[in-house]
Amino acid sequence: MLERAGSRKSKPPPGDRGAGRIARNRMRIAWMYYVEGLTQNEIADRLGIGRVTVVRNINEAIKQREVKIWIEGEVAECFELEQELKSAFALKEAVVVPQPTQVENIAKSIGFAAGMYVSDVLTDNMTVGVGWGATLYESLQTLAPRELENVQVISLLGGIVQARKFNPAEFAWQFARLVGADCFLFQAPAVVDSPETREALIERCGLRDIFRRAERLDIALLSVGTLAPSSTAFRFNLISDEERLELMRMGAVGDLLFSFYDREGRLLDHPVNRRVMALPIEQLRGVPTRVIASGGNEKVECLLGAIKLIDCNVLITNEATAREMLLRKG
Repeated sequence: MLERAGSRKSKPPPGDRGAGRIARNRMRIAWMYYVEGLTQNEIADRLGIGRVTVVRNINEAIKQREVKIWIEGEVAECFELEQELKSAFALKEAVVVPQPTQVENIAKSIGFAAGMYVSDVLTDNMTVGVGWGATLYESLQTLAPRELENVQVISLLGGIVQARKFNPAEFAWQFARLVGADCFLFQAPAVVDSPETREALIERCGLRDIFRRAERLDIALLSVGTLAPSSTAFRFNLISDEERLELMRMGAVGDLLFSFYDREGRLLDHPVNRRVMALPIEQLRGVPTRVIASGGNEKVECLLGAIKLIDCNVLITNEATAREMLLRKG
């Protein structure tokens, strides 16, 4: 299904003059802080407001994407790890972010790096296939907003009714909106009840067009999931706990687009893999640039298998995960 991504800028309701005034004041504060280099106390004194108000406005400007922060240069240790990863896994590109001080910030750090990477490589006349997940959602924060020509964004996986924030369709839509692209959504559940239902939806609901368009992908932006009960596939009961245990007994280490695989990157012969509404893994292998952005100690085995699964040629991860991957590869 074709959707045209709308304007990036939202307008306040008619007559809401206060919203415009608040936004202008916020931008003035952000300008004074980031461009003029004034301290928060200096801004507070000049504008006759409290320092807390200054801090709140600066944070809100970042949240509203009115301020973008870019860091140039390489951390030496990360650069060395990138070179080692490229050599060990025959990658075209590796991006390693410094280890966050808090574990819960790993997805955000990797996502930020993924957004910056895609911003660098995305140009006019490209077709981009996108996966989903918390890490990829964070990439929206650093994906450079612009109006590209003749760019298509294709969601590579069906949707999740219960989850809005990390929903594959929502992520694809937001991604397309930021770059002014046409968005093609996989209008089906992520997992259906049988292989027959899957085939029927593909043939009768216009989804075959998604597969045809995906044959022209220039880049695929993906992430991986674990088999932990807290993972989205199991948290939202898309896959039962009984099936999860079956997959683990068969040697599953993770999933990519809800396709489960083992440490050697082999798809498992399990019914779940035949019920997934997603682009087939074999089709992903033919995409010129295959990006996996993911990290965390629990994702090491997932990543080792996923690299083999799709012959990944661009990896974006964090420092500790990179070291552990190299250690386990031997």
